[in-house]
Amino acid sequence: MSADLAHIRQIMAEADCLFTEAQVEAAIAQVGAIISAELAERNPVVFCVMNGGLIFAGKLLTKLNFPLELSYLHATRYRSETTGGELFWKAKPEISFIDREVLIIDDILDEGHTLSAIIEFCKHAGARAVHTAVLIDKDHDRKARPDLKADYVGLSCEDRFIFGYGMDYKGYWRNAAGIFAVKGL
Repeated sequence: MSADLAHIRQIMAEADCLFTEAQVEAAIAQVGAIISAELAERNPVVFCVMNGGLIFAGKLLTKLNFPLELSYLHATRYRSETTGGELFWKAKPEISFIDREVLIIDDILDEGHTLSAIIEFCKHAGARAVHTAVLIDKDHDRKARPDLKADYVGLSCEDRFIFGYGMDYKGYWRNAAGIFAVKGL
């Protein structure tokens, strides 16, 4: 076993569980019920933000009790850098959303620079309205804009380095069944 994989396993072994699988699933069900009540008659186009939003989107979609069109988008501000810059599209939306309502599903609202840029892109490209759903909203005052908030939030959590349910630690543990925080971070 490589030292890197041993480190990745050690991270999980020492991690603090912030939310159990049952707590996360209950939050997803609640978000699904609220979105269904509010957007069912609006014919939204739903976009999953890759890669982080994949698990949350997959779970959430089964809770949305109305017909919808689904696609994905993949945007980053990092491009192999450690600090964010200009938005780079790895995959732009493939379904037209001109004069339609859009629901963006992502894993986390941390500082929100990428999510904010995606929202602005959709608005400028002709969306009638843009709604956002995130599994986790990190509780801190470093948001990209002071007014940046997700429309639908599963859980709020402390400002720590977290992983699980789509969020990763160095590319690993997106598949963790629960929300975990790296020990000491």
